[in-house]
Amino acid sequence: MNNSNTIREILQLKTIAVVGMSPKPERPSHYVAMYLKEYGYTIYPVNPGHEKIAGMDCYPDLESIPDSIDIVDIFRRSEFVLSNVDSAIAIGAKAVWMQDTVIHEEAGKKAEDAGLLVVMNDCMLRQHRKVFKSKHD
Repeated sequence: MNNSNTIREILQLKTIAVVGMSPKPERPSHYVAMYLKEYGYTIYPVNPGHEKIAGMDCYPDLESIPDSIDIVDIFRRSEFVLSNVDSAIAIGAKAVWMQDTVIHEEAGKKAEDAGLLVVMNDCMLRQHRKVFKSKHD
């Protein structure tokens, strides 16, 4: 988990379900998703409280998304992560990314054991900037 090769491999994938995406622009789940969209990723907001976020169709859960998902980017409290990882495995995702302060060792191991790439307690925006910094200068 969290090694630079795993991070680079995940960042090459292009379809992201953002679990817990907020409609509020000041929330990290919103601005990280919008940043990634700006850099060519396809974003699927997952938040059962909304039908649309930032003009994008929003889904109540991972299983409701009609397309295949590469990365499940989790912006939920750690106690909710295991069910998100179970769903990520069920839909055939290739990676699970748990954002800053989202830590669930059991879920991370379960995802890895199922063949998914895993990053825990890190920010996808920050890592994208670090890996692709020459493109942003």
